[in-house]
Amino acid sequence: MNVMGHTMNFLKSVYVMAYITLALALSIFAAVQLWHGQNLLAWSGVLLVNAPFMIRLNLLLLLKDTARTSARFPIFIALGAVGVILSLYAGLQGAGMLAFWLAIIGLLGFLLYSYWYSSFSDRSSDMLKTGQPLTPFTVRSVSGEKVSSTDWRGRPHILMFFRGNWCPLCMAQIKELAKAYKQIEACGARVALIAPQPHQNTKALAKKFDVDFDFYTDKGNKAARALGIANAWGIPFGMQLLGYSSETVLPTVIITDPDGIILWADETDNYRVRPEPETFLAVLRDHGFAPA
Repeated sequence: MNVMGHTMNFLKSVYVMAYITLALALSIFAAVQLWHGQNLLAWSGVLLVNAPFMIRLNLLLLLKDTARTSARFPIFIALGAVGVILSLYAGLQGAGMLAFWLAIIGLLGFLLYSYWYSSFSDRSSDMLKTGQPLTPFTVRSVSGEKVSSTDWRGRPHILMFFRGNWCPLCMAQIKELAKAYKQIEACGARVALIAPQPHQNTKALAKKFDVDFDFYTDKGNKAARALGIANAWGIPFGMQLLGYSSETVLPTVIITDPDGIILWADETDNYRVRPEPETFLAVLRDHGFAPA
């Protein structure tokens, strides 16, 4: 990644934490204004812009049960537009323009999140072309041993590179895979889950899921770099305090055959849009790995 790309990712890292903090503050401020009897339309408009997404985000973080969302959250954008209109109308009727400007700031912040922050650009790694051998790399198993990707030959593999235990969408995607475990096993395939996170987090994740998957730590993000899917400044700013590196991995799923040849790869261009387990099963079936 060039200097411009690093700078852009750093700005995104800082922005997302600033936006979440701002949206939460605006929601609370609007609620307080309503509590104190201020103009109903004006401050309901500010709430309508900011609160729906904050509620959705907190549910994602708490429940970790949603692996994907819509690409742009059109419903939240529509609610935000309605909120701005309500605040503007109230302002023009004499309620003052503060609520309107706060609603505008909130909507612009969300549009940046939806269209700029959530999207990845230039995603097409030369290392993940269908039909070519998987570039060899080494990861660390739960027991601490170094494992080479060449050791996985002999059976098809689903390799899922995820950002870490902190990512609720990643955790929900792993839950989905765990539910499809029997179907994957019936196709003779094995699942390898790989993340550039503190090793104790990988061990904790392996204990959480009672399925025969392989959990690996990509120490130093070396495997991601070898495959061209590393993401500099890919975590929200401040997550470093929890032991995560500033560099993470772009969410990626790779399916290989028993000879280590890439059958299929998903390089999503939006971290909130991810393939479902049925897609993986369809790829395996299409290549002759039908349930026994």
